[in-house]
Amino acid sequence: MDTVYRYDGSFEGFLCCVFESYVNKEPPAAFQTAEDLNPTLFPIQWVESDEAHAQRILRSINRRSAYALELVEKGFLTCAEEREMMLYCFIRALYDFGPDLVHRLSDEAVYPLVKAVRHLDGEVHLLRGFTRFSDLGGALVGEIAPKNRVLPLLRPHFCSRFYNERLILYDRTHQEALFYRDGKWCIAPLEHFEMARPSEREAQFRRLWKRFYDTVAIAERYNPKCRRTQMPMRYWDTMTEFQDESYFEAAPAAVEPPPTPAALEEGRRA
Repeated sequence: MDTVYRYDGSFEGFLCCVFESYVNKEPPAAFQTAEDLNPTLFPIQWVESDEAHAQRILRSINRRSAYALELVEKGFLTCAEEREMMLYCFIRALYDFGPDLVHRLSDEAVYPLVKAVRHLDGEVHLLRGFTRFSDLGGALVGEIAPKNRVLPLLRPHFCSRFYNERLILYDRTHQEALFYRDGKWCIAPLEHFEMARPSEREAQFRRLWKRFYDTVAIAERYNPKCRRTQMPMRYWDTMTEFQDESYFEAAPAAVEPPPTPAALEEGRRA
């Protein structure tokens, strides 16, 4: 009987679902995460995450094709609908047809995955250039709103580029953040994040960047369609050059309280 596999939402948990399906010789009707409470008429089986089982699946994929393993790892980060079923169909087909499967791009088990990974890679490439950071309290802080879960793929680029900095990059869509400091990093869930207002110095740098962006534009060659093609509008919300005036307002400077009479007396004695 078809069964819905429910797991903890991690990549290792999904691989354990594949392992259970292979051992029990039953294709799953669907996959659900622990937070997914959609009703179903199929029986539900909870699959515990087991690193040993996950590693067995990874090794079996890698033996057949290193490229197939890359597709599976990246595919889990995509925003594709029914992502787990797409990956499951690809893995089962890989077991049946072997490494030549990855060259059959028109295959219904391959094309959706390759298409989703290309979309992921394209978004990662764009965000390497579209991500904006601000210096807040000595740390570089930025926000993005991607469709795919891109932080694991952006992490090597930004951590190597800013290797001697403190770094925080927040993903609004998936409510998680990349933290980096002193060569150590982690990606952790973060339900709420609100960027602090900039200091006067940082606000000046923001204005300078916007002024540079506006100055290099050539009015006679203005082409909004080409602009939206090269810089899609869905990225504008987190880019400094497209923000309104409130984004460039500095936090009020801290005002020292007036000295108390006791402090004044101490000053006289000194």
